[in-house]
Amino acid sequence: METFYDYYRNLVKLSFDDYPFSEDPKHVWVICRYKNQWLLTKHKDRGIEFPGGKVEPGEIADQAAVREVYEETGAKVDELKYIGQYYVAGKGGSIIKNVYYATISSLIQQEHYFETDGPVLLNELPKRIRSNPRYSFMMKDQVLPKCMERILNKYL
Repeated sequence: METFYDYYRNLVKLSFDDYPFSEDPKHVWVICRYKNQWLLTKHKDRGIEFPGGKVEPGEIADQAAVREVYEETGAKVDELKYIGQYYVAGKGGSIIKNVYYATISSLIQQEHYFETDGPVLLNELPKRIRSNPRYSFMMKDQVLPKCMERILNKYL
């Protein structure tokens, strides 16, 4: 288990074990790959980030991950792999989020992308995301590099 602080100095615990904090998490985050590029989205308030969001009533986390990717990018998930789970002890309460790696089969232009401005494709992620104001706070802690290391070693 990895322990560190996020961008806002909240305690974060990240584990690559199977559902160490909850078998029924209420949030998801999906690191996506489409045609040898990283597929992200531009959140209207937070900036560029990988798609994700809340698990809706009646959904399981895997279903929420597929839905969020489609809503925020127009992408169809081909394959979804559970990577890990993290717990954030936030000042306003705690959250538990599943992290997934998804390969995308197609990208379909949408009339709207809910709370985002749609897909963002990158050949590679910037080296200095933490100091780049274009990127969301969710991209600026150790969750992303730790998960990317795992994805690169296991799937790419």
